[in-house]
Amino acid sequence: MFAAPGLAIVGVFILYPFVSTVVNSFTDKRQLIEGKYVGLANFRELLHDDMFWIGLRNSTLYVLVVVPALVVLPLLLALLVQKQIPGITFFRSAFYTPVVASIVVVGLIWVWMLDERGLVNAVLEAVGADKVGFLSDQWLLLFSAMAVTVWKGLGYYMIIYLAALANVPRELHEAAAVDGAGPVRRFLSVTVPAVRSTMVLVAALSSVAAFKVFSEVYLMAGPTGGPAGEDTTLVMLVQRTGTGLTGRVGYASAISVVIFVVTVALMLLVLRADRKEDA
Repeated sequence: MFAAPGLAIVGVFILYPFVSTVVNSFTDKRQLIEGKYVGLANFRELLHDDMFWIGLRNSTLYVLVVVPALVVLPLLLALLVQKQIPGITFFRSAFYTPVVASIVVVGLIWVWMLDERGLVNAVLEAVGADKVGFLSDQWLLLFSAMAVTVWKGLGYYMIIYLAALANVPRELHEAAAVDGAGPVRRFLSVTVPAVRSTMVLVAALSSVAAFKVFSEVYLMAGPTGGPAGEDTTLVMLVQRTGTGLTGRVGYASAISVVIFVVTVALMLLVLRADRKEDA
């Protein structure tokens, strides 16, 4: 009885939409028009859809670049702010501020900074360098969005690492120091093994979030997905395909099912890698 309200919320807002999406992926449903069963037609169409492959490429590249950065950099940041020195609380709060900031506000600020007439290009021009098309070049735009994702996620994963570092026995570092290990050696031989399970958790969380990225790229590239749509991600493709009065809900649902399968596969790969390390 106590669990009933929570189960009802899960059922209405998670289970029902999930089942509905899977069912719709096998139909030709459109907005305001009930579809009919078409089998695997939507999935066969995906194989010949250039925009799907562009979205898959960009989402995969996002994972390959963002995840390693969000596994390593927050750990280094946590080691830095773990020191008990005067004023460190201010820096902890400063590093965490981007996490609580609205992604829309953050995206607009970065667009303003990276625009052709923005702050970064103004500085480059002032020192005699050429302007850089951060928001007009296909790859620079995508990597700029990745930089925003990493910048905004650093503080969140830093807090997770701080909790893990608090449980690392100080005696291990002292014993390593007595044996002559320097800071780098202690980091690799003591800190990393001690927080490895947390690194796996961060890798799993950031992998799913990176593959399903939407806001950063949408705000910086626009609804068209950048030049010729070359910066479109899979979630952006779902939004573009399935919304509007003529939106193809069935086809968008098929893309959503692919996203779900890939994210589950990413989780399993991370867990499998962790088990191999344990073995």
